Amino acid sequence: LMTQKLAEKLTILNDRGIGMLTRIYNIKKACGDPKAKPSYLIDKNLESAVKFIVRKFPAVETRNNNQQLAQLQKEKSEILKNLALYYFTFVDVMEFKDHVCELLNTIDACQVFFDITVNFDLTKNYLDLVVTYITLMMLLSRIEERKAIIGLYNYAHEMTHGSREYPRLGQMIVDYENPLKKMMEEFVPHGKSLQDALVSLQMVYPRRNLSADQWRNAQLLSLISAPSTMLNPAQSDTMPCEYLSLDTMEKWIVFGFILCHAALNTDPAALSLWKLALQSNSCLCLFRDEVFHIHKAAEDLFVNIRGYNKRVNDIRECKESALSHAGSMHRERRKFLRSALKELATVLADQPGLLGPKALFVFMALSFARDEIIWLLRHADNIQKKSTDDFIDKHIAELIFYMEELRAHVRKYGPVMQRYYVQYLSGFDAVVLNELVQNLSVCPEDESIIMSSFVNTMTSLSVKQGNGEVFDFRGMRLDWFRLQAYTSVSKASLGLADHRELGKMMNTIIFHTKMADSLVEMLVETSDLSIFCFYSRAFEKMFQQCLELPSQSRYSISFPLLCTHFMSCTHELCPEEVSHTDPESAQNAPRGVQILSLCNMFLDEMAKQARNLITDICTEQCTLSDQLLPKHCAKTISQAVNKKSKKQTGKKGEPEREKPGVESMRKNRLLVTNLDKLHTALSELCFSINYVPNMMVWEHTFTPREYLTSHLEIRFTKSIVGMTMYNQATQEIAKPSELLTSVRAYMTVLQSIENYVQIDITRVFNNVLLQQTQHLDSHGEPTITSLYTNWYLETLLRQVSNGHIAYFPAMKAFVNLPTENELTFNAEEYSDISEMRSLSELLGPYGMKFLSESLMWHISSQVAELKKLVVDNVEVLTQMRTSFDKPDHMAALFKRLTSVDSVLKRMTIIGVILSFRSLAQEALRDVLSCHIPFLVSSVEDFKDHIPRETDMKVAMNVYELSSAAGLPCEIDPALVVALSSQKSENISPEEEYKIACLLMVFVAVSMPTLASNVMSQYSPAIEGHCNNIHCLAKAINQIAAALFTIHKGSIEDRLKEFLALASSSLLKIGQETDKTTTRNRESVYLLLDMVSESTPPLRDKIQNQVYSS
Repeated sequence: LMTQKLAEKLTILNDRGIGMLTRIYNIKKACGDPKAKPSYLIDKNLESAVKFIVRKFPAVETRNNNQQLAQLQKEKSEILKNLALYYFTFVDVMEFKDHVCELLNTIDACQVFFDITVNFDLTKNYLDLVVTYITLMMLLSRIEERKAIIGLYNYAHEMTHGSREYPRLGQMIVDYENPLKKMMEEFVPHGKSLQDALVSLQMVYPRRNLSADQWRNAQLLSLISAPSTMLNPAQSDTMPCEYLSLDTMEKWIVFGFILCHAALNTDPAALSLWKLALQSNSCLCLFRDEVFHIHKAAEDLFVNIRGYNKRVNDIRECKESALSHAGSMHRERRKFLRSALKELATVLADQPGLLGPKALFVFMALSFARDEIIWLLRHADNIQKKSTDDFIDKHIAELIFYMEELRAHVRKYGPVMQRYYVQYLSGFDAVVLNELVQNLSVCPEDESIIMSSFVNTMTSLSVKQGNGEVFDFRGMRLDWFRLQAYTSVSKASLGLADHRELGKMMNTIIFHTKMADSLVEMLVETSDLSIFCFYSRAFEKMFQQCLELPSQSRYSISFPLLCTHFMSCTHELCPEEVSHTDPESAQNAPRGVQILSLCNMFLDEMAKQARNLITDICTEQCTLSDQLLPKHCAKTISQAVNKKSKKQTGKKGEPEREKPGVESMRKNRLLVTNLDKLHTALSELCFSINYVPNMMVWEHTFTPREYLTSHLEIRFTKSIVGMTMYNQATQEIAKPSELLTSVRAYMTVLQSIENYVQIDITRVFNNVLLQQTQHLDSHGEPTITSLYTNWYLETLLRQVSNGHIAYFPAMKAFVNLPTENELTFNAEEYSDISEMRSLSELLGPYGMKFLSESLMWHISSQVAELKKLVVDNVEVLTQMRTSFDKPDHMAALFKRLTSVDSVLKRMTIIGVILSFRSLAQEALRDVLSCHIPFLVSSVEDFKDHIPRETDMKVAMNVYELSSAAGLPCEIDPALVVALSSQKSENISPEEEYKIACLLMVFVAVSMPTLASNVMSQYSPAIEGHCNNIHCLAKAINQIAAALFTIHKGSIEDRLKEFLALASSSLLKIGQETDKTTTRNRESVYLLLDMVSESTPPLRDKIQNQVYSS
């Protein structure tokens, strides 16, 4: 009997059966998909030949039907090549069937004793094999193209090699056209063994299939219901049966009693099990998402059997019961399990040591919950009666979450459990088993050797072994499986049927060994939910329902975590699903792509939801911050002033404006604001995102927090740009101070996210805000730097050029001038000290540098135009340069000059731009002095102590550093760089230098014309002129310094020359008698002082030399 190797054959055939199911399932799905179906089955040219083969199947006469099959002649080699995988899978099914039939006959011949409570492994593997065999043949019969594939391959093989390869295969396909009917006949000889195995479930299945109220009354799975027994180990005579899948047992019962249906008429226990299973389900899972509608199939089979009217009526009654009561029963079970698993997970999180004695409770809870989830998934997708909500569970995520918590506890505290059960095996189980063996009346030598090895193995165990050695009890478990087979046959010397206590004790020991070395496998066995992979639509729908329900959003991480189960649904016999030998195969496998995209979608949606909540909170906080802006206090001040002066303003009964902060005053704790709801929803969702740092899905690592970080970066970027409220049509933009207030409010909210999720929000700030200091962000979109730069250049400064705005040095701001067409904005509100500081805070040194470079580009374009005007007047200017002491000659030459007004206007524009830049630089210096005072003072000290004899290149580097810190420099490095780029290849350096000198001459001799302008009058109140000519001083000094640094000329000499020409020209105004020409003579005289004042190092020296002459 030992030579039959029943245990080994059952183990191998069950594993091979799952592999064959996987391959047949994939063939069925491929044939059902037009994109994946073999091309020969959809080729219009081969359609008639394929139909002919199917019609004549399985015997296709190839010689006499050349006309119908002529099209296949050309394709026969390709058919053999492309259909081989399909064909040989069918051959493998045939061989698997032969091996199963042979083993079932052997089992019948040996009259094997089956009892799930005694020889658990033997009975379970036997029933699994029967159901796998039935499922495989049923799945095979559902492949509509099976005849076409086998017929095509057989024809191609016969035409190529002269004979058919597997002539029996075609006959098997025909025989199993109706697989259940065929197997009912086939299993008549196996009925006794199958019935015995199934009836043994009467002690297990009814106890598992109880209502939620019965569970609740028994306080099932509760650790705290009996505190005094909390530390006692959970015991049962049928340990492995306690966590046996209900779904598996129902498949055994339904399929088993369909095959040995005679037992339903003779054995009341069998009928009771059968009816209970039919009342609990409308359909059963065949494999993955393939289901079997049990009532219809059973009725169709039994209705044709004489004397089975009563059984048919039983089926119909059970169907009605299942449709009306099963849904509500399972709903109540899920409701109970949610609270039971929550309690269990909470207690174990607090006292993980209880995982040792109460491990059985954990695996029972996981198995119960898994069965209920799978039942819901299967029935929700295949229900026949949709008028009930029992198949829609919006709280399913909570149940899955508690399952994941229990799984996490087992993985985390695995060493605790291992240590407990190693001591249990050596200190208790070994002693009890040894006593049982000693008390056996008969114990043959072979059985005695095995039993002694069990005792010796357990006795030799030590906790210290676990430190460096991995426990492995697989050999011991296989030996027990073999021993079950040896002792369960009819002629065994030691019959397990007579020694049930031995069987029950060994089943308990086997459970204890699994706790020591197979926790991961136990988790897969009891809580694997990889079936969700094949119900992707239902999976996504459940996820969306979870996110929509605020109370469930904290459990949304359950769905990405479920994706970690999916690797267990693959099988090595189907390597095309995934191959571990190729590192890139996982992502290229269709199943892998589907799973990875699902997990990615779940995490992405969770992050989006959190981002939207954060955005709403930010919007609320920005609104509250906006209420604190100074502009909103004007009305309050006005009311206070009027009240003090007893003036009556406004209408009577006008409601008083609410002051900021009233939203925090609550009269009732139950009062919930919108902000409260948003924070609650966010905390729930962030709990989910923060639940695990990362997860492995299909050989890829996913980090949920990174999804949130990425979305926050994108949204923060869009929000900052959006808060500028830039309107290109109307050229409106938010004031920098208001934008800064909003950004700070936004950042405060984002910083608070660190209280919910362990993310580095500083990294988000750095990434986003640094990008905003550049012209474009990483996505090529405009930033606040580009928006504000464009606005100040194209709107504010352009209006200055148009004469609508003037720069007031006394106020250090640009101010609107009274004009006919009022501007849509107040320049002062965008250019005063506070606004420029806010701008510097927002743009930072990089952004301010970009602003400066843009300003300099505009200046360089003006200088280029000025040079053209100089070239046009080069001869006259050359003569004027040497004739400044000849008034009459100068007057004559001056009349020959052209574009005098254009020169002054362009120089004024340059001066205005430089004045604006000086405001920006000063603001930048103030801001940096607050943030990095030590560094700024060091740069300032470095700049102030450059020796005069220092090389100009070195000095320019220092100036560039100083300019970046907002410090004013004698020579503007940005202007030097901008003007250096204008050097023309066609003009020699000497000529360029001459033009630069003549430009200064042109400006100097043109200055007297300013006196005739009405707007040139100097105003002491603003310390300037309304037409901005006071900006000429800065333009002259800065342009001179930059040009003569580029051309390596003497700045001091050129400024002397300029002052000499300018003073000579202006003195000539004093001799004029025309009042129109000299109306603002004194105001223009002040320009000379401004020019010299703008260059402090040269001021005294130049003035003394020039004015004395």
